[in-house]
Amino acid sequence: MDKAALDVIAIGNAIVDVIAAVDEDFLAARGAPKGGMTLIDAGQANEVYAAMGPARESSGGSAANTAAGVASLGGRAAFVGKVADDELGDDFDTDFNEIGVHYTTSRLKNGALTGRCMIFVSDDGERTMNTYLGACQQLTEHDIVEDEIASAAITYMEGFLWDPQEAKKAFVLAAHYAHKQERATAFTLSDPFCVGRYRAEFLDLMRSKTIDYVFANVHELKSLYETDDLGEAVRQIAKDTELAAITMGADGAMVVHNGEVTSVPAFPIDHVVDATGAGDLFAAGFLLGMARGQTLETSLKTGCLAASEVI
Repeated sequence: MDKAALDVIAIGNAIVDVIAAVDEDFLAARGAPKGGMTLIDAGQANEVYAAMGPARESSGGSAANTAAGVASLGGRAAFVGKVADDELGDDFDTDFNEIGVHYTTSRLKNGALTGRCMIFVSDDGERTMNTYLGACQQLTEHDIVEDEIASAAITYMEGFLWDPQEAKKAFVLAAHYAHKQERATAFTLSDPFCVGRYRAEFLDLMRSKTIDYVFANVHELKSLYETDDLGEAVRQIAKDTELAAITMGADGAMVVHNGEVTSVPAFPIDHVVDATGAGDLFAAGFLLGMARGQTLETSLKTGCLAASEVI
């Protein structure tokens, strides 16, 4: 296999994050499951946005954050995701090109607005999300460029992308193009509720070898195998995929590769500010390590370090 021009190409929902600190009453009033992600419509998005109070905005989305993380670590990254031909779409395009992420996906015209994710940050740093996907849901096979996929050592996709039917086709096509060039494919389970909706399909992606590397936190992994026993979940995923990278919060992270488990501790954090994006940046560090031929242990440490900096 020849040397890849890109370390990672990430495919996912192109979203502008709107982040605000909230108290427990705010979450309770909206019935938002703490630590989870709830999809909302345009009307709800406007209501929640108005109720949030002071907030900061930044271009993101799960896989997009990972692409940005790869670039911030000195890697060569690209992103594929759909925004609308509107002001937030302009901001997204500018942000990603300014940080050095290759981003050329065509804009959606005369349709839904650019997606946005309202992120509520609790006092303990936990994040709860209300997401309006908007233009994200219009990603199709036409947005997947074979030459771009072929140029990346690893093609990384997010479980959140698995909602729209056309995006599923784009997901599978990207994996096909990657494997055609003997490149690795990876995806993140994204969220326990996402796993609950698509458990059988996610397992099929793994068992059919459409996906080579799987990223999950402990809650997502347990949800995937419908067990409260982490050891049992680890044993199951070891049989279903070539490699699984599992984040364990303050307990660090592990990777399961060909049935062997490698673990590293978390980097100490004096003060938790906000856990938003920690899993995405763990993936960035780990993927860059893998793309550059680092050992599993070194890749894990790079991922944990990147996550700790975000937190």
